[in-house]
Amino acid sequence: MKKLPLWAVFAIALAVGILIQGVIQVGLVNAYLALVLSYMCIMILSSLGLSIIYGFTGQFSLGHAAFMGLGAYSAAIFTHYVGSSGSSVAPWAFLLALILGGVFSAGIGYLIGLPILRLRSDYLGIATLGFGIIVRVVLENSDKVIPITSGARGMTGIKSPDLIFLWSFVVLLLGILVARNLRFSSPGRACLSIREDETAANLMGIDVTRYKTIAFVMGCAYAGVAGALYAHTYVFLHPMSFDFIKSFDPLLIVVLGGLGSLSGTIVAGAGWVAILEGLRMLLSGDLAQYLEWRYVIYPVVLIIMMILRPQGLFGTNEMAFLKPKEAEEKPLSAGRVEANGAHT
Repeated sequence: MKKLPLWAVFAIALAVGILIQGVIQVGLVNAYLALVLSYMCIMILSSLGLSIIYGFTGQFSLGHAAFMGLGAYSAAIFTHYVGSSGSSVAPWAFLLALILGGVFSAGIGYLIGLPILRLRSDYLGIATLGFGIIVRVVLENSDKVIPITSGARGMTGIKSPDLIFLWSFVVLLLGILVARNLRFSSPGRACLSIREDETAANLMGIDVTRYKTIAFVMGCAYAGVAGALYAHTYVFLHPMSFDFIKSFDPLLIVVLGGLGSLSGTIVAGAGWVAILEGLRMLLSGDLAQYLEWRYVIYPVVLIIMMILRPQGLFGTNEMAFLKPKEAEEKPLSAGRVEANGAHT
């Protein structure tokens, strides 16, 4: 069966996204399910960012939620003053807010990365964990500088743009495309070599610091954009929503899907949200007292997966449409074979 070209797959995906948004608009999907679908896109996008950081270059980061929070708050503050009219945000203002969220988180990531990316393994994880705690404390006291954030009480009054699911879905598609192109580019292969053996990569002439910084900044940008989408989807922000504990969610998704596998991250991210929210619906009513136990099921699944398949769902493999087009080898004709034989 002939493989569909990448543009055709993305065109079909976009058509499906538009169809889902249409179903939401006419009321065939309730508001809760629409919110879950948007959150699924946001979670996958954020996890793709961590996949670039940890899956591509092996940088163990526990501060991913902090960068998501920075993007969320910066975008929400921007749309509070710019582009808000009535109960919604103008599309151009929301687009600028998404860019601002990504750029702001990437900029902070670059500044933080300069000193801490020299660390390796657990030490880097501890440093990013400390940064995440600092960000949460800053957000809790941000109302002293920016009153509209309301500090530890949480920021309210955020307005959502129209067609928020479609916004989230389209941004996710763009995020997948960018990550895929990076994965199979020369910088992407350099990042993968750093993940496998940093010392060997350095001896081969790869600028380890440069590529680690690029991957870290890109991953932070993904988190910032995901945070901006989160802020305008839920229209409420609280510092605890971006506590360091929340950094384990994308980490579990990346590990479960397979380090460095974009396909694994996408499938695991969708599955993670589907399981948690599905259990929320099942454990309602008389079973509401067991609701918090849903957070136990996913770690149990992860433990079983690590025992049976430690490389993750996809390992390092990708879905066919995400793989680069392989060069087709054309067989030599009889005449060309004879000509080559005559020369020898």
